[in-house]
Amino acid sequence: MRRTLIRLGIAAALAAAVLTVANIAFRPRTERPAAQTVAQQTDLLAGRVARAQQHLRDVPGDWAGWSALGAAYLEQARVTADPGLYPQAEQATRKSLSLRRDGNGDALVVLGALANARHDFATARDQARAALRVDTADADAYGVLADALTQLGDARGATDAVQRMLDTRPGLAAYARASYDLELRGRIPEATALMRRALNDAVDPHDAAFCRTQLGDLAFGRGDLRAAADEYAAALAADPASIAAQRGRARVRAAQGDLPGALSDYADLTARLPGPSYLIEYAELLNVAGRAAQAEEQLSLARAAQQLFTANGGQDGLATAALALATGRSADAVTAARAEWNRRHHPDVADTLAWSLHTAGRDAEALTYAKQAVSGGAHPSTYAYHLGVIELALGHRAEARAELTRALDTNPYFSPVDGPNAGRALAALGGSR
Repeated sequence: MRRTLIRLGIAAALAAAVLTVANIAFRPRTERPAAQTVAQQTDLLAGRVARAQQHLRDVPGDWAGWSALGAAYLEQARVTADPGLYPQAEQATRKSLSLRRDGNGDALVVLGALANARHDFATARDQARAALRVDTADADAYGVLADALTQLGDARGATDAVQRMLDTRPGLAAYARASYDLELRGRIPEATALMRRALNDAVDPHDAAFCRTQLGDLAFGRGDLRAAADEYAAALAADPASIAAQRGRARVRAAQGDLPGALSDYADLTARLPGPSYLIEYAELLNVAGRAAQAEEQLSLARAAQQLFTANGGQDGLATAALALATGRSADAVTAARAEWNRRHHPDVADTLAWSLHTAGRDAEALTYAKQAVSGGAHPSTYAYHLGVIELALGHRAEARAELTRALDTNPYFSPVDGPNAGRALAALGGSR
C-alpha cells in the first residue's frame, strides 16, 4: 500500500510519502542523469534556504519569513533524505509562532506537515485543526488533516477532510488525496481515474512524475506489468531523480524475471539514501539472488537509516517491525507492530501486526488483525496472502484457499518470495488459478 500523503511547505501542492517522502514542488525540466538532477535541485534548495536566512538576518521580526524558512528546511530534508534537517525546520517555524502566535496559520500547517513527516500523526492532526481555526478555508490545512487522519485510521474523518479540500481548492493535491482515499476502500478503478485527473492538472515535470508513479503503483497492484512499466518509464522521463519511480521499475523488472536489472536499480537507489523500506526490499531481492552477505549489508544500512530518523524526532514502528521480521526476530516485530497499532489503526499496521504474530506462532490472535486489515475494503495481494497463510496455519483450508487464490489473481507478482510461496501453498491445497 502507498503510505501517507503530506503537504510540505506553503507553496507546495502536495507531498507523498511512498516509502520515502516525495514532494510535489517546482522542478525544472531536465534530461540530465538522476544524480545530476538531485544535485541541481539540492543546490536550488540550498540557495532558497540561504536567501531566506539572509532576509531574516535583515528583518528578524518577519514571522512569515521564519515560517517560509521552516518549509524550505522541510523540503530540503525531503530532497536530501536527511531527517537531520527536521529540528531546523521545527526551530524556524516555532520562531515564527513566537513572533506571531495568533492568526499564524501558515506556521501551524508547516508544523503539521513536519509532524506527518516524522509519523507523529496525532500531533499533525492537532496542528491542522488549529490552522483551520485560523482559516476554515485553508486547503493546505485540510490536506495535512486528511493525511493524518488516514494514518490514524479515521477513515470517515479523512474522507470528510479530503472532500473539504476538494470543495475549497480542487486540483492535483486534492485529487491525489481523493485517489488514495478510494484506494484504501478498495475502489481501484475510481482511484485510478482520479489519479489521471490529477495528472491532467500537473503543471511541471515533477508533478507529472509523481502522478505517473502513483498510476504505476496502482497498475502493479492489479498485476498489469505492461501498464506499470509504461507509467514508471513516463515518470522517469519527466523526473530522472524520482526514487519512487525507480523503485517501481525495479519491482517490474524483478517480476519480469530481469533480476540483474532489478538489482541494478536498487543498487542505484542505495547510493541515493532511500528510506529503510527500500533497503529491506533490496535485501530481500539480494537473498533471492543468493547474495546473503550483501543482503545483510543493506539491512545494516536500513537500521542506520531508521536510527537517524528516530534520532531526529521520527517514529516508525512499521519500519522497526519490518527490520525485525527481516532478521528473524519475531518477538521484537510483535512488540514494535503492537506499539504502532496502539498509536494508529491504519490497515498497513494491522497487516504488519498480523504477520508478526503469525511468525511468532500466535495465529489465533493474528487472524483478528489480518481480518481488520481488509475490513475497510482494501484487499491487496499482500494482505490476502498473509490472511491466507494465517487461515491455513489454523486449519481453515477453504478460507486459506480463497485468500491465496485472491492474492495471486489480484497480482501474481506481488513479492519475489511470497508470490511463489503462495503458489506452492495453493497447489498443496488443491487450488488452481
